Amino acid sequence: MKLFRLGALPAVLLVLGSVGAADAAPVPAHGLRDDVPRIAVVSAFAPELAILKSELTGATVHVMNGVEFATGRLEGRAVVLFLSGISVVNAAMTVQLAIDHFNIDRIVFSGIAGGVDPALDIGDVVIADRWGQYLEMVFARDGPEGWEKPPFFQYPHGNFGMMFPRSVTVQRAGATAPETRFWFPADQAMLVAARDAARRVAFRHCTADGNCLEHAPELVVGGAGVSGSAFIDNAAFRDYTFETFGARVLDMESAAVAHVAWANDVPFIAIRSLSNLAGGSADGNQLDIFFQLAADNAALVVKALLHALPE
Repeated sequence: MKLFRLGALPAVLLVLGSVGAADAAPVPAHGLRDDVPRIAVVSAFAPELAILKSELTGATVHVMNGVEFATGRLEGRAVVLFLSGISVVNAAMTVQLAIDHFNIDRIVFSGIAGGVDPALDIGDVVIADRWGQYLEMVFARDGPEGWEKPPFFQYPHGNFGMMFPRSVTVQRAGATAPETRFWFPADQAMLVAARDAARRVAFRHCTADGNCLEHAPELVVGGAGVSGSAFIDNAAFRDYTFETFGARVLDMESAAVAHVAWANDVPFIAIRSLSNLAGGSADGNQLDIFFQLAADNAALVVKALLHALPE
C-alpha cells in the first residue's frame, strides 16, 4: 500500500514499499488531483471503514488535512474510501474535500444510526430516499400569545416547544440563483440498485460475544431520514421526529452529505444501520452492545450495492 501525505505546508511524498526516503519528492499542499472516475464510499464509523479497506485491492492512501483517502477497487468498482468524521460539519468538510481532489461520480455514505420509525428495530438497515437537517432551527421567543418566530424564514414543519425547523438556502452548480429547501434527495438510480441489492444480503443478527437480536434484520429502502449535530436519546423527541418529518432514521451526518452532493450535482445515497432506537428502547440505549453488528451489516449492504450499481 502506498501512502501520500499532504499537509498545510509543502510536504514530502511518502511511499511505503520499495521506494526509500531518499527518493521521496516534495508535493505541494493540496496538490493532489486524481482524475480516475470513482465512487466515494464514505463511512461515519471507523470499524466499518476498516472492514471495507481490508477488501480494497490496489490500495493507495492519500492524506489531506489529516484525513486518509484510500483509492483502489472494491467489488470491481474504482472507489475512494474515507471517514467523514462524526457530525454534520465534519461530514460536509471531508466530502467537499474529496470532491475537490478526486473525480467523484457517485457518493455512497454509510454508518450506524438511531431508529425513529416504530416499525423498525435495532439491526435493520435503512436507505432513505430523502434527507433533511432537522436542527436547522429557530429558537422562538416566548411571547404573550405563544411562540413568536421571525417571519423571514420558511417553516415547513411543526415545532418542538420553542424549536422551529426551517429550510436552508443553498447555491447549486449551474444554478442562476440560490434555492431554499428542506429535503435533499437520494439518487433514484442508486435507490433502484439498492432494492436489487437487498435480495442478496444475508445479515448478521448476533454479536461476537453472543448478544442476539430478537428478529432477523431487514433492509428498508425509501422514506425520509434526518440529521443534526446532536446525539438523540430521548423518547419524546424521537416521537416528534417521526410524527413531524415522517423520518425512519436519525443520524449526525447523512443530510449534510446529501446537501453537499446536491450542491455539487453528484448522485448520492446513504445506508444507515440501526444500532439504537434514539431513546425508544425501554432497556436504555444499546449502541454500545450492537454498534459493531450494525457496522458489519452496513458494510455488507455497501458491498452488495456496489456490485449492483450500473457502470
